[in-house]
Amino acid sequence: MSSTEQPFVPPANVLPKVAPVRVAEGERLRSVGLPGITLSVRSRPPAREGLPPALYVHGLGGSSQNWSALMLQLEDAVDGEAVDLPGFGDSPPPDDGDYSITGHARAVIRYLDASGRAPVHLLGNSLGGAVSTRVAAVRPDLVRTLTLVSPALPELRVQRTAVPTGLLAVPGVAGLFTRFTKEWTSEQRVRGVMALCYGDPGRVTPEGFRHAVEEMERRVRLPYFWDAMTRSARGLVNAYTLGGQHALWRQAERVLAPTLLVYGGRDQLVGFRMAQRAARSFRDSRLLTLPEAGHVAMMEYPETVAGAFLELLADTRAVGGGVEAHSGGEGTVGDREGASGDRAGMSGSMNSGS
Repeated sequence: MSSTEQPFVPPANVLPKVAPVRVAEGERLRSVGLPGITLSVRSRPPAREGLPPALYVHGLGGSSQNWSALMLQLEDAVDGEAVDLPGFGDSPPPDDGDYSITGHARAVIRYLDASGRAPVHLLGNSLGGAVSTRVAAVRPDLVRTLTLVSPALPELRVQRTAVPTGLLAVPGVAGLFTRFTKEWTSEQRVRGVMALCYGDPGRVTPEGFRHAVEEMERRVRLPYFWDAMTRSARGLVNAYTLGGQHALWRQAERVLAPTLLVYGGRDQLVGFRMAQRAARSFRDSRLLTLPEAGHVAMMEYPETVAGAFLELLADTRAVGGGVEAHSGGEGTVGDREGASGDRAGMSGSMNSGS
């Protein structure tokens, strides 16, 4: 960690009892113990045997629940699992308190190595997009295809609406914000998050809003909630400043897997203008732009994102299955660093990028 602060990792026996994590109909949630981490993994039983495996990675402040709608759309095409990164969802903090991009990527790699499911179709949103990019760059043997929804890759001119999130990385700011918002209700917090992340918060159903409030009430009771948020935000900011082979854009250029990029025109956290740069940086890429979508297109327009993914899947199969394995890979992260439906009201476009 770049910070000299000691990580706050509360002992498991002093964690408060909180409401159980919601598991939607047809989903399963299990806990997987790995060296230094315990990960919660959400899954849907595949529609039939033999479907290719997929792994979904959420963004900052999110959880595996962010992928439930897309997982449902793709249950006939892939054997999908969504992971809660350490300190998020139902996963406890990592033993070493490492919430850097490298630390999160190491957790994903550790899980894929242990699960025996790789290579997988890897999908990431926001912070999870940065993590997935790093995984695909350093361990190409683990990734068949890569799908990135509003990936948090470095921007020279950050949008003003994204500044408060970045400020979480500043020591002391999270404490000030916690005191300032002490009297906020969970409903107020959720409305603020949705206003920031959705292109049109009105697309959230009353049931979806209620579930989000319940999850917010659960999370704020966890003693490590803000620690995980601030350290992950700090890890993301630190990753933005890295140069050389560890730079995220440099690693994007090294990704071998066919890549689908999804950007929302109303995204307040990741600049829509970065879409073309991303399309040029990933060597085998295609770009889906959704003018009416915000930061979480897989939640706002799951049918459209699913359609684009299915096209990627079909094209990859047509050319021989994509990246299956690469001998002599580049090692683990630890080694390298110390379309159809739901288009109403929008005009999505798909372009090839290279």
